[in-house]
Amino acid sequence: MSKRSIQNAFSDLKKLSKNDIKKRKLSFKFNSEFLNYQPYLKDFSSQHYKIFDELASQLDLQGSLEDLFNGQVVNKTENRPALHHQYRIDQKSKAFNYKKITEFFIKRIKNEGFENIVTFGIGGSYEGPKLLHEFTQKKSSKLNYYFISGPDKDEFNSILKPLSGQKNFYIFSSKSLLTDETLSCLKWLGRERNSMNSIVITANSKKAISLGFHENCIIPFPESVGGRYSIWSPISLSAGIENNFSRFLKGGLAADKMILGTTKEDKQYQKFIKILVFSDLWFNNFKNKKNRVILSYNWKLRSLANYIQQLEMESLGKQPNSRSLFKETGQSVFGGFGSTAQHSYFQLLHQGTAGFCTDIIYSASRSSPLSSAQAKGQASLLSSDFRGSSNALEKTNSNAPVNLFHLNKLSLDGLGFLLATWEHRVYITACMLEINPFDQYGVAAGKVIAKKFLS
Repeated sequence: MSKRSIQNAFSDLKKLSKNDIKKRKLSFKFNSEFLNYQPYLKDFSSQHYKIFDELASQLDLQGSLEDLFNGQVVNKTENRPALHHQYRIDQKSKAFNYKKITEFFIKRIKNEGFENIVTFGIGGSYEGPKLLHEFTQKKSSKLNYYFISGPDKDEFNSILKPLSGQKNFYIFSSKSLLTDETLSCLKWLGRERNSMNSIVITANSKKAISLGFHENCIIPFPESVGGRYSIWSPISLSAGIENNFSRFLKGGLAADKMILGTTKEDKQYQKFIKILVFSDLWFNNFKNKKNRVILSYNWKLRSLANYIQQLEMESLGKQPNSRSLFKETGQSVFGGFGSTAQHSYFQLLHQGTAGFCTDIIYSASRSSPLSSAQAKGQASLLSSDFRGSSNALEKTNSNAPVNLFHLNKLSLDGLGFLLATWEHRVYITACMLEINPFDQYGVAAGKVIAKKFLS
């Protein structure tokens, strides 16, 4: 099928009668050890899926996946591979063996009797470690964990002043060590930092030494690991101090094996990812749904939306490729903890005029049955007609496409599987759009202009 005939097919799909909308639904479920998925995608059918899949074949999607996992140069603008997934492989590689890289520092932290772990970092060096800490936080922990992003000294003082005189361990996380926010924290900390109570995690070891870090306090990671993909790397060291971090990596590896696999279950997983991608593209480009809300209904996942927001919007927020059929690239992503969101912006979702899609993530819990009920209830209400009242004022829109994700257990391997799955979704979307998901020149432009105003 040529791109011209693909475009004609899309045109035909858009012209389908509204009376046939009930017939245009996708009947599909995905069930695995870690995750179950069910789509509530009104106006997206197997016919839509087939046309998109034909285009994916034309664009050699399978070849692009193999290039990524074989370490080929997929970040074309910066002439680099994207090797974050290498941390998920059980191997002896010196550069990517998380356990060997971090175990010395974890032993030091445990043996020296530190009370507080303070991590300085912004962007991927903040969102990933913070999400993992909230997910794994233990009531019995003797350690306190703090995360400082760094642009405002009031944030710095409000966290560190109460810790004065205590035994603190400082982790500086910055791939480039050129980030103004992190460098400000380094300056403000001053003499409090020494070779016994601090480390730096960076791809720029030369810069770390120039800033006064001893060689034994530097944890390196490769340039080919992007900040928003660095959650798998030593950037997440704080989460590995009291947890078996290898479980998180193994969960991600399980998803990697399925995206490349050939078994029946693997093929179902691949169809699951494609449904996410194809429906995102369809609703964004042809149904004027430019926004997607991410709602997590477990307290341990309260920062998941922030993490996904950076992953997607930094990866897919690019200009369209002139050769591409699609003129709309990434959707605007927002969201948060679902139970709280229901009492803030859900009024607009249910009765407002903005077009949006919805991703709902939850894990059934005996201790919190209300959260599970809310997740399933909102998925139903957002996607289908509510017949609870004849009052026109109470009528809801009920026209939002919904992807419902159920984590079978709130475990590190389950979280690893979910986040690697989301990365697959982002990468395949980029392949369909024919854009590079691994650069971020817009972010760099913002840093440059800030320096001009600062001076």
